[in-house]
Amino acid sequence: MTYSRAGEAAERASGQTGADGGSALEAAWEALVATARRTVTDGLVVGTSGNVSVRVGDTVLVTPSGVPYDRLAPEDITGVDLDGRQVLGTLVPTSELPMHLAVYRATDAGAVVHTHAVHATAVSLLVPELPPVHYMTAALGGPVRVAPYATYGTDELARAMLDALAGRTGCLLKNHGTITYGTSLDQAYDRTAQLEWMCRLWLTASSVPGRSPSLLTEEQLAEVADRLREYGQRS
Repeated sequence: MTYSRAGEAAERASGQTGADGGSALEAAWEALVATARRTVTDGLVVGTSGNVSVRVGDTVLVTPSGVPYDRLAPEDITGVDLDGRQVLGTLVPTSELPMHLAVYRATDAGAVVHTHAVHATAVSLLVPELPPVHYMTAALGGPVRVAPYATYGTDELARAMLDALAGRTGCLLKNHGTITYGTSLDQAYDRTAQLEWMCRLWLTASSVPGRSPSLLTEEQLAEVADRLREYGQRS
């Protein structure tokens, strides 16, 4: 499946097409698997180190724990309710389920992407917040915070993540990776890719001896945030 077909599948899952709940879940699973595979193809994940989820009504479809994404098939669909009770499939959901569910409970997220992207994880080791080196910082709600380290898969990590996400659509997880959310899989993935790119940009600029990267001001970011509201095609 191509990435564009993943976007089409996500639209079908949202109810724009698809005759019933079953077909919506199947389309959403198809889109989720395509997005999960892209995290590997684009170098944001090694093996099964990340995870992806998408919400369809009161059901959250998630990647299963420890299963390579290229092996996932339609019959491997895995879903839970918002309390974490498994309602679809027999495979064990991702170990990071507490983080995903915390995002859905606290926001209007339609999808969540978690990765162990190299440059973003490196930044999480160095600073408490990614400096605003590019105007796309505004697309994530402002300078991206780093959540304190906590053991993976725990409620402690989920709480630390939510604090770092306040007013943001993405954050870094110290010594761990990234998490972003959006209204769709496409948007959540795009925010993950943008975050990794900005982390790489800052690390590259910071590595020049005797020079410090130029940073954007709060006023400059606010102006960009206003312009981004008008960005893209009108429906």
